[in-house]
Amino acid sequence: MKSIFVHLAQGFEEIEAITIIDVLRRSGMEVVTVSVTEDLVVTGAHKIAVKADILFKDADYRQAEMIVLPGGMPGAKNLSNHEGLNAQIKKFFDEGKLLGAICAAPLVFGRLGILKGKKAVCYPGFEEYLSGAIIRQDPVMVDGNIVTGRGPGVAMQFSYEIVRLLKDEQEVVKLRETMLATV
Repeated sequence: MKSIFVHLAQGFEEIEAITIIDVLRRSGMEVVTVSVTEDLVVTGAHKIAVKADILFKDADYRQAEMIVLPGGMPGAKNLSNHEGLNAQIKKFFDEGKLLGAICAAPLVFGRLGILKGKKAVCYPGFEEYLSGAIIRQDPVMVDGNIVTGRGPGVAMQFSYEIVRLLKDEQEVVKLRETMLATV
């Protein structure tokens, strides 16, 4: 089974990262957390430290079926400044593999030019970074192989959309029932 690589940079949004990791693992998916720092322990925007599974330099992207970027500041900017991650994102995009970003993190995709002509959403105030995107106001948007979400409050919905894409609607229904989710 291929993995979903969730990337952690200093200043990431904890609610988004942990929700995504938790929901995807509950659905039986292999989730690997990847630190884009020099340390496995990465501190989020609200000073919560999380230990990643692996460092970026040790990640084998041939084993990944999706790259996911939690938002938060300065986390999203730190992701955007990571050249190795940017190269992997471009490669995934070119190969039609799934890419996901929530909150401020869609700015990474915008700066790479992969949102041109695609519908996308982001945290309010970051629209200017989504170069060429068709900006929407939906909580979560899927356009082709790209999934974007607006912010922390839609982290669960964003995660369910990933489950829907990689598994099916029945798995989402099951998760929502067992998690007592109303959205």
